[in-house]
Amino acid sequence: MAVERTTKPHEPTEDFSGDIDVNNDVPRRKDLERVAELPVLDKDGKPHAFKSLYTSTSDERSRTLIIFIRHFFCGNCQEYLRSLSSSITPDVLQSLSPPVNIRIIGCGQPDLIPMYARETECPYPLYADPSKKLYAELGMIRTLSLGPKAPQYMQYSLPSAVVRAIYQGLKAGRGAFKGGDYWQVGGEFILEDGEVTWCHRMKNTRDHAEIPEMRRQLGLDGATPPLRKTFSSGIRRSSSQLGRKLSDRRKSWSRSRDRTEKPSPDGSMMERVKEDQAAEEKSERRSKEEEKTNDAMGNSHGFTK
Repeated sequence: MAVERTTKPHEPTEDFSGDIDVNNDVPRRKDLERVAELPVLDKDGKPHAFKSLYTSTSDERSRTLIIFIRHFFCGNCQEYLRSLSSSITPDVLQSLSPPVNIRIIGCGQPDLIPMYARETECPYPLYADPSKKLYAELGMIRTLSLGPKAPQYMQYSLPSAVVRAIYQGLKAGRGAFKGGDYWQVGGEFILEDGEVTWCHRMKNTRDHAEIPEMRRQLGLDGATPPLRKTFSSGIRRSSSQLGRKLSDRRKSWSRSRDRTEKPSPDGSMMERVKEDQAAEEKSERRSKEEEKTNDAMGNSHGFTK
């Protein structure tokens, strides 16, 4: 069945609170051949043909689940990968017959991949498609709709997700503008023997296929997986660190303004660099001390990480 786009790639659907009408028609073999050579970038910016993500290098059969996420600062997608990674591990996937590999593709710049891997603790290879050509050719849409309800995989509130995203953006500095298209949503595709056997396209910004459904499609049990550890203490730390980060930024901007107004004599550049490094180290030590304090308070009240 042919892939039919419900919206034009560069004309976002009007934002509203419901689901966008999008189909889950499986791309035909000729559709896949058309995108096979399109490049995806690894964390070093090295291009790889899309087909290399799902083509086996041995004679053994294998399946590949390719997950298209939104921009690299999307808290919903980050939460999805945390839940997926805790429920579906590489060891479990390799024990299946045929074994399964998982690949993740985002629409931001590749230099944010290491940050994304740390934040999600995702054990699966991550790639970037900043051109979004794969998204468009495989029928994924653009929308900012949240959808009618929160998904099962979300373990914290939307405001908490926003706080984490802002904090990550501040930490990224100039990288905050490299996360990718905020309108772009993704989907999940299972491939075997050069064909797509199942797919799900997101209807809103939180509409990833739920974990029990993914387990069923991969041949695992359909039961709801055990809950992973929550991130409540991490969110508390992010909130306090966000305020401290903003304060540090204001001080840094103030110092920069002073230096612009009062040029320093030659040879003082290294001194300013050392001052900035000392300030950063002091802020980092303060963060670690507060983290220990928050963990101690959380444990005394029965919180878990």
